[in-house]
Amino acid sequence: MEPRFLLLSEVAAELNVSDSQVYHLVRSGDLPAIKIGGRGQWRVERARLEEYIQRAYAETAEWIRANPLVERDTDG
Repeated sequence: MEPRFLLLSEVAAELNVSDSQVYHLVRSGDLPAIKIGGRGQWRVERARLEEYIQRAYAETAEWIRANPLVERDTDG
């Protein structure tokens, strides 16, 4: 069984980005997280990470629709 909550470093590994990028996502509110304990360690619920990924797919698809790939004229 997978853990319900992930460390920011685990989220970074899942997304293949840096820890600081994940911290920025959390602090900006783009990726919901909670602070645990007296030291305020961040944890991201796996379900929230999956929701974030789905939103990112939807936003990317919308961006692609709004910015279609334009073929370059290769006939010099």
